[in-house]
Amino acid sequence: MAEALNVARWIERSAVNGPGERFVLWLQGCPLRCPGCWNTDTWDFAPRRRVEPDELIALIEGVAGIEGVTLTGGEPFSQAGALVPVVRRLREFGLSVMIFTGYELDELRSPEQLQLLGLTDVLVSGRYVEAQRDETLTWRGSRNQRVSFLTERYGEDAMDQAAGMRLEFHLTGAEASVTGFPEAGWLAR
Repeated sequence: MAEALNVARWIERSAVNGPGERFVLWLQGCPLRCPGCWNTDTWDFAPRRRVEPDELIALIEGVAGIEGVTLTGGEPFSQAGALVPVVRRLREFGLSVMIFTGYELDELRSPEQLQLLGLTDVLVSGRYVEAQRDETLTWRGSRNQRVSFLTERYGEDAMDQAAGMRLEFHLTGAEASVTGFPEAGWLAR
């Protein structure tokens, strides 16, 4: 039986978390805990919402018209083993895969991490460094972070098309959420 994923939340459609409209999945648990992180609620590894791989696959495949899936967190590579079969199925379904990780590319060494990396189209890597915050960057919060196009599916033109798309508001029933890359002090204001 496949391992359940520890999930913080998801949004079925987003245009600021990668190329095109994407399903965005925030994984729960991060060992890196970068100061200034926007998603501190995803740091704790305690179970938040356990989701079976088949349930997650059905949920994502049921969202019509999306281009791909973005995995973020928390730290997706902390659950690489559980993500590999999910991502493999989503790629078979024709969806692209983008991952935000606080790790540098050369820090991803375990067999599971390398398998997940091999199924990834776009990788945004590197710890968030508050002193290097740059609000002009596409898909990144600080200048040290790197965007790597790992397949031929996307290139620099995807970043050009997304330039300037920084923030989204989502309303679901009585809940409101914000995703993207807000300018410094936005939440406090």
